[in-house]
Amino acid sequence: MAAALRFGLLLFLSPLRAAEPSTELPSSPEAPSKTRATAWERGRSGPAPLTDVAKLCVCDLLVAQCDINCCCDPDCSAADFSLFTTCSVPIVTGDSRLCSQKAALYSLDTEANPPERVFKLVDHINPSVFCIHATNYEQALSFSSPEIPTAENFDQLLRKYGSATFSAEPDSWSMNSDASDSSDASESYKYEYGVPIQTVDAFLRLPSPVVSSWCSDANPAGFLVQQATKCIRSISVENCDNIQAASMLFYINSSILAVPKSSQMVNITVRSVVVQSLNGMQTLLNSSDVLRHPMILNELCINVVLGVSYHITYTDRGEIIEAAASFVLGTVNKEALSIQQSFEISFTQVNTNPVPFSGNPGYVVGLAVRAGFKPQGSGIIQNTNKYSQLTILQSSANQDCLTAQEARTPVLFGYNMISGCKLRITAAMNCQPLAQILLDLLMGQSFPEYVASFGNSQAQDVLAWVPITHLRTSEQLPLGRERTIPITSSVVFTDISSPAEPGYKAWPTINAKLPHDFFFPFV
Repeated sequence: MAAALRFGLLLFLSPLRAAEPSTELPSSPEAPSKTRATAWERGRSGPAPLTDVAKLCVCDLLVAQCDINCCCDPDCSAADFSLFTTCSVPIVTGDSRLCSQKAALYSLDTEANPPERVFKLVDHINPSVFCIHATNYEQALSFSSPEIPTAENFDQLLRKYGSATFSAEPDSWSMNSDASDSSDASESYKYEYGVPIQTVDAFLRLPSPVVSSWCSDANPAGFLVQQATKCIRSISVENCDNIQAASMLFYINSSILAVPKSSQMVNITVRSVVVQSLNGMQTLLNSSDVLRHPMILNELCINVVLGVSYHITYTDRGEIIEAAASFVLGTVNKEALSIQQSFEISFTQVNTNPVPFSGNPGYVVGLAVRAGFKPQGSGIIQNTNKYSQLTILQSSANQDCLTAQEARTPVLFGYNMISGCKLRITAAMNCQPLAQILLDLLMGQSFPEYVASFGNSQAQDVLAWVPITHLRTSEQLPLGRERTIPITSSVVFTDISSPAEPGYKAWPTINAKLPHDFFFPFV
């Protein structure tokens, strides 16, 4: 069961487009017609909104069939109209919030033989004083119909949306910008949390499973997003040397852009290579700068990529300065039809040491309690002290608080701790400096504001951190003479989770009804 931490501390003392939308309507009544153009055929922004009320029909539900009493259905013929009893939708308008717009009126001429449909366009005026006079966001007037996957467009839809994450932003970036535009890119752009890491051709790929467990190479790696994925890749010995995803070159052949839209590139270096045999034994190669390609040897395919671990080093300005990859290469025999690949990416800020987790997800007893600060408008920044965690006062051999002020010991999860020292108060001390001295002794330098609820709480997830509550009490100390007082700090962990209780199912009951003389004459 995951252990979460609850902690308390007691201290004693519209704007997209400006052009007017085009709403040209036909000069003469026309029967509505259905448009079959899709969003993929009309560009990434979706189809143009349908503002012609003569082509709008809210009761058209059946495809290629006439809906009964739907006078705006383009699939209905004159013979169908002659059988209608009424128009289920007599008026069709666009956005009802507009002050002035066209309206399509539908009715039946029952005096004609046979009855006919009457269609008429009129000007519709909205009497509300809060109506919209004009709109400059044309796409808001209608919804674009999603394209239904078919055998012809399935591969195209899978490439566009077949990944764990997708965004419209990378397609709008220009990878081939002019030199003049990219000369000062490092001063104008920086990576932010979650932004896809760009390369010279697209983005850094982190293969992951999509709908099924098979690998999809269209998943971009997000900046500062720690990820670990596993997926299955189809492979055979006969063509393993022709599969790009089985080669080391596929994962390091594209350089990373130091910042978005820049010309400064960072090459992906090989940090380590581990070779795994068929029985699972792994061997670390001495030389990692040798590029090993998949090759067929004695009905076996060797040097097949089984795992890739990326490690990205960045600066506090959101710039990537180093990128390294560690590989696990394996062997595939002719009986294997697929392999499982694992991928991972981690990030480390330059000139800092990565802070280890204390459990996944819950805390492990004996590991340090993680703590940090939360600046305005930012996520959690972990402590920069020796242990990067929550600390308390450490007892010293001479028991002098002033000489042991810098000595701190980390708080370990599940361990109740108590420590202290003695403070010598002189006659020259007054009340205010004494109170500050006591606080400095108990809290130390840079006392944190938050502790992590779980052993692997991410810094960007503020809700996974618990604020430290300060409860202060005052105590009067007699001054004017020298004395020595004890200073004590302690940590107590209280388990508030409900213990598991054994449960037993009730015995089955016999719900049988027998006549009163069933056992006659024995009873």
